[in-house]
Amino acid sequence: MSAKLKKFNFWIRRKSHLPLILIGSLMVLVLFFNDETSLALNMKYEKEINSLTMQIKECRDSADYYREQREAILHDSEDLERMARERFHMQRPTEDVYILK
Repeated sequence: MSAKLKKFNFWIRRKSHLPLILIGSLMVLVLFFNDETSLALNMKYEKEINSLTMQIKECRDSADYYREQREAILHDSEDLERMARERFHMQRPTEDVYILK
């Protein structure tokens, strides 16, 4: 009996890396193929977050632009007249207007 026990003990010591390999492969499977925590899903969410962050930045930039335009209109009548002429394609008698499309 002791010979079988020695062989089993020797086999366990030689194959002790098997549990580590099994646990490691299980972790990889969970990370890649689990629907809730997969790396592909996390990468997709990260890409969506970056896209939404860029949209927020663009919206803030346009809001700043329109805020400056509003302030210019409220405080300066010449800017108001210039913007109205540009928007409605009007001109002064001494001006040439070029419309580019």
